[in-house]
Amino acid sequence: MERGTFPSSELEQALWAEGLARVAGVDEVGRGCLAGPVVAAACILPPGCAGIPGVRDSKLLTPKQRAGVLGDIQRQALAIGVGAASRREIDRLNIRRASVLAMRRALAHLGPWDYALCDGPQPPELDPACCRGVVKGDATSLSIACASIVAKEARDALMRLLAARHPDFGWEHNAGYGTAQHLDALARLGPTPHHRASFQPVRALLDPAAGDEHEP
Repeated sequence: MERGTFPSSELEQALWAEGLARVAGVDEVGRGCLAGPVVAAACILPPGCAGIPGVRDSKLLTPKQRAGVLGDIQRQALAIGVGAASRREIDRLNIRRASVLAMRRALAHLGPWDYALCDGPQPPELDPACCRGVVKGDATSLSIACASIVAKEARDALMRLLAARHPDFGWEHNAGYGTAQHLDALARLGPTPHHRASFQPVRALLDPAAGDEHEP
């Protein structure tokens, strides 16, 4: 693996030094998918944790690497919480608000926490007194990177279950993203109940007069 791509606990260490022992890293996966929920995870590492071998942004890991490091994260973490927002909630709220809802649910399932580091810009729905947005946090923050791996593994497992019900779409491989196989099946078979009606090209099939943009 190339140098400079491993996250550190620098942000967490600064908060631990302030007496905030339960620092949660939070990340979500599945924002750009055409089908399935958006899933978030929150992860609290023990104060002083300098790193976990193999942990980095989940998008840079192969499925085998993610599965291998997940056990190490689960053994070292003080607490892990997972939350989701459904396809219906995504269509009703829009994907940004649904992603924050999934993050809030992950934190609610975490147990007590003192401060949260959330991947991406500062979420306006979360109190800045106890939450900080970290742009590209999954590449820089150790606890956020751990959360990204947990969330990715949880969502992929769910999409594999849904793939057994709808085998033509290839969700066991593409996790609901708009791959050629997925788009071909969508055009031939039409949307399933798990497709996001507010996203193109799903929206175009349901409403041919719709525009080209999905919900922001």
